[in-house]
Amino acid sequence: MTLIEPATLRGSLVTLEPLTPEHHDELVDAVRDGEVWNLWYTVVPHPEQMRAEIECRLAEQAAGSMLPFVSRRNSDGLVLGMTTYMAIDASLPRVEIGSTWNRASASGTGTNADAKLLLLTHAFEVLGCPAVEFRTHWMNAQSRAAIERLGAKLDGVLRSHTRMANGSLRDTCVYSIIASEWQQVRSGLEHRLAKHARGTGTVG
Repeated sequence: MTLIEPATLRGSLVTLEPLTPEHHDELVDAVRDGEVWNLWYTVVPHPEQMRAEIECRLAEQAAGSMLPFVSRRNSDGLVLGMTTYMAIDASLPRVEIGSTWNRASASGTGTNADAKLLLLTHAFEVLGCPAVEFRTHWMNAQSRAAIERLGAKLDGVLRSHTRMANGSLRDTCVYSIIASEWQQVRSGLEHRLAKHARGTGTVG
């Protein structure tokens, strides 16, 4: 298997399936749940931009720099959103998990933790990555907290790194998990999912 080869990853709560143009209508429905494109510190496609977003991600897949997925909830088959392996370095190999968004109503249901478990397991145990990276906006406190809850460590902050759609400059927080930390990170994710299954806590 190569880093850019599409794969279907099935977990206890969600299945990550390779993105295709046929996902368009389901993704439009998902992004309208909570209108998450209105958060200025995130990059989430507007419903009218969804087809172009799909085409862009598939073009990056064809170029070898991205492997995009759609997240589908196992209990009812509902599409929740999108996620990717991006910034792929096939020579190392190394990937970044990013360009992720989910419908607002799925927050706190454990589906995001399950998706991260799937992506990290595949990256470390199948692809053989020595490190997996995460990036987010300095102002996106929810995303930063979620990444830190995984056990990722902050490598640094890239000041005035990229320009947002509203013209503002983004300070980008760069996090990573390395292979020697993976077993501990996996145990933490599995514990969170087990708590969710027992109904004794919530995960996100």
